Amino acid sequence: MSHLVDIFVQPGKAWAELKEQPTFWLPLLLIAVSSALMVLVYYLQVDPEWAVDQAVLAATGDRSPAEADQMRSMMPAAKTMGYFGAVSALVASFVMTAIFALYFMLAGKVAGASLSFRHGMSLVSWSSMPMLLGTIVVIVGALTMAPRTSLESLQLLNVDPLFLQLDRDHPWSAVAKGFSLLNFWTWFLLALGWKTWTRSGWVASILVAVLPGLVVFGLMALLA
Repeated sequence: MSHLVDIFVQPGKAWAELKEQPTFWLPLLLIAVSSALMVLVYYLQVDPEWAVDQAVLAATGDRSPAEADQMRSMMPAAKTMGYFGAVSALVASFVMTAIFALYFMLAGKVAGASLSFRHGMSLVSWSSMPMLLGTIVVIVGALTMAPRTSLESLQLLNVDPLFLQLDRDHPWSAVAKGFSLLNFWTWFLLALGWKTWTRSGWVASILVAVLPGLVVFGLMALLA
């Protein structure tokens, strides 16, 4: 439990202890459950008809009004979207953590470090704790928002809406809405953990830490 505090105030100490006894269930559950709660709270608070209209607008784009009406008739209610979205967020948290953990385990083998899959899960889970702060911000925002507020506009630590307010059809909208400033904190923790566990230099540790993020956002940028 002390790691919950140390990862924020004494990350070096936390990583040194976690190298010997890697754990991950507590941070992983906190991230997964808070992500699911964020989605659920939002859809329970949002104007149901408006939420469906926004979902249809995002899905149909330039399609005809008839096609939009047909899709609207097939769309589930906002609460149903909330329950489905919450379950999806929960599952995605576990799946993505496992994928990144596998990456760090394989990177460890390339670097000659004996890191297990459990080490990878621990590294990814604990370094993601700053993201919990962003999720809490969204949950508080959802509880106090006007009924016709988009979920993206509640993510106040993302490039959009913190610095930019791009239209939905803007080519860089997805990148700006998806990039959180907390990524830098997470990358620092990943790099520090990797450096502590493998005794690599800062340059190599930073490269290993940011490479998955660069790939993800790089692909998003190419699509934009």
